[in-house]
Amino acid sequence: MCDENQPQVELFVKAGSDGQSIGNCPFSQRLFMVLWLKGVTFNVTTVDMKRKPDILKDLAPGAQPPFLLYGTEVKTDTNKIEEFLEENLCPPKYPRLAARNPESNTAGLDVFSKFSAYIKNSNPQLNDNLEKGLLKALKKLDDYLGTPLPEEIDENSAEEVATSSRPFLDGQDLTLADCNLLPKLHIVKVVCQQCRNFSIPRTLASLWRYLDAAYAREEFASTCPSDKEINVAYASVAKALR
Repeated sequence: MCDENQPQVELFVKAGSDGQSIGNCPFSQRLFMVLWLKGVTFNVTTVDMKRKPDILKDLAPGAQPPFLLYGTEVKTDTNKIEEFLEENLCPPKYPRLAARNPESNTAGLDVFSKFSAYIKNSNPQLNDNLEKGLLKALKKLDDYLGTPLPEEIDENSAEEVATSSRPFLDGQDLTLADCNLLPKLHIVKVVCQQCRNFSIPRTLASLWRYLDAAYAREEFASTCPSDKEINVAYASVAKALR
């Protein structure tokens, strides 16, 4: 059921190392982006997990941020929160954010696991192969972003559309697929540069078109944790090559 009389909405996200700023948490950023793109009025509260504030014990005992307070309802599962928001904050008052092309939901999903394996490895002999694995996943994502979507192809036109010029995974607009992928891609970009001196190659032009378009959007750029917070979070995860 679409909610015409929208109750109060509050998103609780992981706090940074200072206990106040936005911390490194792609799930928190994902929901932050969804709410912003919906155009709904909402509050964001950072939760310092080191201090285990009373609000955590009262609202969502045992839960980790992010969680959502929707009126008097507390939601704690990221995927279910996203589904709930899409169902309850719907047209005509709020935009639908679901991707039209199912492939957009799975594009780039293996990038983060390849990145994790790469960054957690401390054996120099394995580094090249793990880096190649990450590059392969990034190239696959670049290929998807460079391949025209069905709606970009005009069957009545004599000119063949060889490459896509769309800014986002599913077209001209940010969708739930982007809210899921972009926070993770940002972490990959920041941590690989800091810990492995590895940059996403500029030859992956479609992927960079995507990232540049995303950083130009307030809904993404303003919900990103600082590079410092990301690096602090990964200081104990990323292993030095010995």
